[in-house]
Amino acid sequence: MQAVDDVYTIPQEHLDFCQTIGQIAREKIAPRSAEIDERAEYPWDVRKLLAEQDILGLPFPTEYGGTGSGTLMLNMAVEEIAKVDASCALILMVQELGTLPIQLYGSEELKERILPKCASGEWSPAFALSEPEAGSDPAGMRTTAVQDGDEWVINGTKNWITNLGIADFYICFAVSDRESRRLTAFVVEADRPGFSVGKLEHKLGIRASPTGQPIFEDVRVPQENVIGEVGKGLSVALGTLERTRLGAAAQAVGIAQGATDYAVAYARERRQFGKAINEFQAIQFKLADMETTTAAGRELLYKACAMADQRHPERAKYSSMAKVFCSDTAMAVTVEAIQVLGGYGYVKEYPVERMMRDAKITQIYEGTNEIQRLVIARTLK
Repeated sequence: MQAVDDVYTIPQEHLDFCQTIGQIAREKIAPRSAEIDERAEYPWDVRKLLAEQDILGLPFPTEYGGTGSGTLMLNMAVEEIAKVDASCALILMVQELGTLPIQLYGSEELKERILPKCASGEWSPAFALSEPEAGSDPAGMRTTAVQDGDEWVINGTKNWITNLGIADFYICFAVSDRESRRLTAFVVEADRPGFSVGKLEHKLGIRASPTGQPIFEDVRVPQENVIGEVGKGLSVALGTLERTRLGAAAQAVGIAQGATDYAVAYARERRQFGKAINEFQAIQFKLADMETTTAAGRELLYKACAMADQRHPERAKYSSMAKVFCSDTAMAVTVEAIQVLGGYGYVKEYPVERMMRDAKITQIYEGTNEIQRLVIARTLK
């Protein structure tokens, strides 16, 4: 096993920007969080706000209108937003997920055509890999792409796709060689004939982010919409997820810290038996463990982000470890936060029940934690 001796540093300008993002989140997003969760409506006003503040430019290089500040800064921003609202943090996360295939593998023409509009916040993307019968196993994919002259004809249905009905384009993966089961990645604009929005899911958490089934019926796209090489779509997907799973880890850290902060403040004010409940050791130990595991997750996350920025050879293992640890931590911490609040934690008047509902998905999407443990284990042989 290669030694990992890289040390990450956080430039002051990143810390300053994070402080600004945190303030925006607390002042502008937090007051809306309960409402947008209850209504399960996409918060267009929040997306507009994130675009105006250049936050949606974080995933992009400067040559395409982005900030060029790297993976660590991006995920510090995701964490800040997720402290108050995980659904709104997903707006920023999907900006990376739905454009990273183009950044890493797309032609220069494709980059110039699409990335600046995403960096400005004018366009929003989606990443369409999973299907009803192909979640953790892309080899079970049924969506097909058949070449017809200078065009490709795509047919199939995807599932569990974030930004459904919101996205201006979809990164669609399809079987382009049926005999070898090879995949190819395509950009499919939402206004192409044959594309339609199918069923939207009614979810436990992350309710303000629409998720569901995009449908492709004889959708024609030109050859220039192919991302990378024909038949190499699985590499595009895996190379993307290797980095974007850090977004799920950052979202999880934000949820855990938000829940911890709320529980700490509540325990300071809530009185039982004549004193604040934070004077009882049973509560003190819960809060101490919540703060400790969240801090440990953050360190692992930041380390993994720095390794991604440095293209470290062990970056895939560390991104999987960060995703597993941080998401498991978010789930455990939010459950404990509810316990600290007691009956109040169980009702919607207080935000910790929403945080618990939001935390659960971080163990599932961007590659389930079971899959991440397989990835980690394979590096140890």
